Amino acid sequence: MIRELAEVTAVDSGWVEVATKLKSGCSGCAHQNHCGAGLLSKALPQRNGRLQFTMEHNFQVGEQVELLMPEQSMVRFSLMLYGLPMLALMISAIIGHWFWPANELLVIALTVVTTAVSLVLLKRYLHGRDGQIRRALHIQTRTNSDIDCRNV
Repeated sequence: MIRELAEVTAVDSGWVEVATKLKSGCSGCAHQNHCGAGLLSKALPQRNGRLQFTMEHNFQVGEQVELLMPEQSMVRFSLMLYGLPMLALMISAIIGHWFWPANELLVIALTVVTTAVSLVLLKRYLHGRDGQIRRALHIQTRTNSDIDCRNV
């Protein structure tokens, strides 16, 4: 189970909004002054992720909660999010090179356009599956870990 700490920021008649502090992957690395991820985390230190859920359990504003997601769901969504655009990029580069071997600029343009289209289509697909993603997430209080609230 993947765990992320969050804080309840709003509660409204069956809805609860939680905020997580987005972390960089290299907070303790010795090279964080030289790598892109470390520089990005310094440039944007107060990034927050906000999610809204329908809940059966009553939460209080300011309460610390845990968001839980099964590893299988995380892997599936990560493969979609990263794998499909990379696949589109590689296939479009191969097809472009096959059709226009002498025109590298045209191949690059085709690859950029195809990858951008794949990202837009993926965003629309995932937006339509927002409920499925939210159902994969579970939320529970930090103090009472046996309360498991599922989204409706």
